[in-house]
Amino acid sequence: MNRWTASSLIALLYVLHQDFWFWREPRPLVFGFMPVGLFYHAAFTVACALVMWLLVARAWPSHLESLPPASRPRP
Repeated sequence: MNRWTASSLIALLYVLHQDFWFWREPRPLVFGFMPVGLFYHAAFTVACALVMWLLVARAWPSHLESLPPASRPRP
């Protein structure tokens, strides 16, 4: 994953977080009991978790995982 793709995903989540379209409407109810704004935030939270998983799995720098020679435990 390149930096442009990762930055675009983060920017997209930032824009989608500003949900001004569901603020004044309690209807329609999702699943018959959940206001649409609450459902939107639940779905947004799942999307954030998936994007963070993707960023950690694909864009995490591998050099951060290796220990320097002096701090490696001796056998």
